[in-house]
Amino acid sequence: MPKQGYRQIDESPIRVIDRARKGVTAQGWMWAYHAPLEKIILFDYRKGRSREHCRDMLEGFNGYLQTDAHGAYTEYKARSEVIPLGCWAHARRKFDEARTSDPDRADVALALIRRLYAVESEARERGLSHPQRKELRLERSLPVLNTLGAWLATEIDRTLPKSPIGRAVRYVTALWEELQNYLLDGALEIDNNLIENAIRPLALGRKNYLFAGSHQGAEIIAMYRSFFATCQLAGHDPYAWLLFVMRKLPVTPPEAYATLLPPNVTAETLRPYTACAKPTAG
Repeated sequence: MPKQGYRQIDESPIRVIDRARKGVTAQGWMWAYHAPLEKIILFDYRKGRSREHCRDMLEGFNGYLQTDAHGAYTEYKARSEVIPLGCWAHARRKFDEARTSDPDRADVALALIRRLYAVESEARERGLSHPQRKELRLERSLPVLNTLGAWLATEIDRTLPKSPIGRAVRYVTALWEELQNYLLDGALEIDNNLIENAIRPLALGRKNYLFAGSHQGAEIIAMYRSFFATCQLAGHDPYAWLLFVMRKLPVTPPEAYATLLPPNVTAETLRPYTACAKPTAG
């Protein structure tokens, strides 16, 4: 995982059998680190969710760091060499939750946020380059952000701090600079949805296998999810990639292991293994 550039982070809970306490499961956390430009995802299992559990990955990092408002990231986002990015998906969720109690105000914010996402959709549909996407955002998204910022400044004194709409307004206001920073570079995403999509299989797993059998087992889950999620980003069949790696690993020197990682393998290279990975008709 690169120590500079652009990184997205999120974390998700996982129940783990604690062998030291018979019949009891502990709360563990899967930390997910995504390097969008390199198309790499790394899952790292930890027993907690506080800032020391992400120190190994964030110590010395410089560049763009995109997260939600979880306090574990505050120390790292405050460093001069880090440019913090907010997540508009989390901001939108706050206003969506406020619709039941204050639909009029919530709908104003949601309508403006939809306009921000409409710009993102247009950029994808047109296949814009990163510089072109930045230009489009400055032309179309910046005026929307200015309108939303003025609305927030007005409504923060008109809403109760502990009401759902009051919490939404204050959440976005507190993160306003971070939420605007995606305008700085067209390579940056408006939200953390890419990494949330990578975490989704873990949520499904919680419903299926319920828990990991041990802390070591959770570490193994993290390792395989790292490989499989990175395969999906590269457009590779994970099973075909595993067949390829099992064939090549014994004849690859350790210093060249990185060449076997999904982003460094072409679809053409995996073609013979993809054919082997397809199930045969019974």
